[in-house]
Amino acid sequence: MFRTALRTSFTALRAPTHAPAVALVSPSLAFARRYLSQEARGKIQQAVSATPVVLFMKGTPEAPQCGFSRAAVQVLDIHGVPPEKMKTFDVLEDSELRQAIKEFSDWPTIPQLYVQGEFVGGCDILLNMHQSGELDDLLVKAGVVPPEEPQETPTQSQN
Repeated sequence: MFRTALRTSFTALRAPTHAPAVALVSPSLAFARRYLSQEARGKIQQAVSATPVVLFMKGTPEAPQCGFSRAAVQVLDIHGVPPEKMKTFDVLEDSELRQAIKEFSDWPTIPQLYVQGEFVGGCDILLNMHQSGELDDLLVKAGVVPPEEPQETPTQSQN
């Protein structure tokens, strides 16, 4: 009898097998989602479409204000993204933009990278794509960077 009572009390404490969709969204994002105007959505869409590479970050490329933004800038530098093909937005200067971009992309963190108007991801996605070579392929396909020239291997002369 004691075991049955103990089992039923622990059963009530177990987490549900699936969380409701509302629980997966932070309260601040749920609140922001309701208030992103069509005007704000249009401005963000225009911004991400106007330049081949757009990075919403904390700080500037010269003075990033967080390690994740610094890493994103460094990865784009490694790939040789030219400054004229990249636009950055400092979300710390505009709190409305900071919330609006999270709702626009449905991605909760900053930095956020867009290539040719399409959302790529945050720092973790960017790093994974860099390591796998997918980022280079994406940037070449988008015409942001030229394809790498195959390196010639020295041929050995036969004597």
